[in-house]
Amino acid sequence: MGSSSEKASDEKKIVICISGLAGSGKSTVARRIAEHYGLRYCSGGEALKNIAAEMGYETAERGWWETGGGINFMEKRLDNPDLDRRVDEKMLEWARGGNVVLDSWTMPWLLRNGCFKIWLEASENVRAQRVARRDGIGVEEALRLIRERESKTKEIYRRLYGFRLGEDFEPFHVILDVNNLDQEEVFKALCLIIDNMVIKKSQPSV
Repeated sequence: MGSSSEKASDEKKIVICISGLAGSGKSTVARRIAEHYGLRYCSGGEALKNIAAEMGYETAERGWWETGGGINFMEKRLDNPDLDRRVDEKMLEWARGGNVVLDSWTMPWLLRNGCFKIWLEASENVRAQRVARRDGIGVEEALRLIRERESKTKEIYRRLYGFRLGEDFEPFHVILDVNNLDQEEVFKALCLIIDNMVIKKSQPSV
């Protein structure tokens, strides 16, 4: 029996997109899924941070998006939609190459076909607790920051593409409730889903 990475390299190219709001654990599990299946990991958030760094922002801080600099950069994105379009064009290019895990908010809507789309659903309070632990801040402060970030993020994508992030789930093949799951449990659940709904279907017919 071949390994997971061998399975992922068969003829039919695999494209998986993992989405979820801040604190849902999407980036952590997307990296693990990519490594597990021998796929490339591509992050829309990291690509945006690279653009921010080019513009002079200091983006190395953990939880940067919830900092003053991160919020300020989101104001720039509201004023200049080309910043997001540049990233989305790059993400579409990566998707066309195949054998990739996309950590993205936009790709579930922009990639029409050939992409398996997963949404990680977590309540606002659970996400705030996770962000607070990650960034070493209070839960109330984390809640305030993620609300501020998400209101701007939702407005950016509503203006650009017309979808409502965190409200419109039509593109997704799977919605996984992660409120009561730890990182390892989320990873194992997604492996089970991907093995049965993606990897098996990518195998050449015998």
